[in-house]
Amino acid sequence: MTPQEFFKNDLFAKGVGIELLEVKEGYSKARLVINESHLNAGHRTQGGVIFTLADLALAAASNSHGVLTFSTSSSITFVRSSGPGDTLYAEARERYIGRTTGYYQVDITNQRGELIAGFESSVFRKGDVLPFSIDN
Repeated sequence: MTPQEFFKNDLFAKGVGIELLEVKEGYSKARLVINESHLNAGHRTQGGVIFTLADLALAAASNSHGVLTFSTSSSITFVRSSGPGDTLYAEARERYIGRTTGYYQVDITNQRGELIAGFESSVFRKGDVLPFSIDN
């Protein structure tokens, strides 16, 4: 099983339309094409949609070591709006990995490479082995 196949089981992210593009040890990249269903009342991308995109990228990167990992805290800062027709990308990068904890940063950008939001998260590694491996 590949990480992409495993994370297709994230039914919420799948329902939103998020596609996991790439997973390497400590890194992942995900994409979402924004449509009308992703908008808030102000006709901009709803913040929860952007958070979900970042959260899936975080999950893929932090679980890339083959051990079940959960976020213990996350924060997001929105710096630019997006809307229908935009394609958003979330790139998660591992900044620290310990025996049971880790720290990740996720950049969310649009199709022009402009920063939309910054996301940070701390994680806890449960120790359960996952049914996939990363082939670098």
